[in-house]
Amino acid sequence: MLNKTTKILVIDDDAQIRRFLNISLTAHGYGVVEAPSGENGVSRLLAQSPDLVLLDLGLPDMDGQEVITSVRSWSKVPIIVLSARVGEKEKVSALDRGADDYVTKPFGLAELLARVRATLRARVVEENEPSEISSGELSVDLAHRKVRVGGQVIKLTKKEFDILRILARNMGRVVTHNDLMTQIWGPGHVDDIAYLRSYVRMLRKKLDDNPASPRFIENEPGIGYRLITS
Repeated sequence: MLNKTTKILVIDDDAQIRRFLNISLTAHGYGVVEAPSGENGVSRLLAQSPDLVLLDLGLPDMDGQEVITSVRSWSKVPIIVLSARVGEKEKVSALDRGADDYVTKPFGLAELLARVRATLRARVVEENEPSEISSGELSVDLAHRKVRVGGQVIKLTKKEFDILRILARNMGRVVTHNDLMTQIWGPGHVDDIAYLRSYVRMLRKKLDDNPASPRFIENEPGIGYRLITS
């Protein structure tokens, strides 16, 4: 069920696209705030506290990639990029900087609405999940993005933490390679398993987790990974 108080900030310099999104989103029960530039968008974000941001990358005053970096330095608001830039490098950069999803222009309204609903659902789940999950000596503080092993803080990169966070949310259950790739890098990267294995290898090294006799992360060959229950 849609929450009619859900507010979406549209940051796009194209007045026609903003008008189209305003009419379409309003018709589906969302509140809409518009911003024609990156600087104005950040100001509206601070003033209006929207539940989700739709962001174009080609803005007149600053690149949308810079907007993502700026916003992520102080806010966890979900960001869906709407851009005509179709290159893989642009998509990966936006996701690495903290965007939650990437939709290429031109897009269908039905697809966009589905992406909005999925992103908002994921955020609700994240907000309602336990603030901390433990497996033996491993403690994953989801609220503050901190990891400890035996009480010692372990510094992880964003991607390493994201992998561990997903495994922690599904502790005791196997998370497939495809699920991990889709949730972290997007559906266009489901075949890049070598990339995932490289990150898991680095994550295990930081956690002092021997893959031959794992304490935390167990490998299911050809399938995925599981966080071992304590």
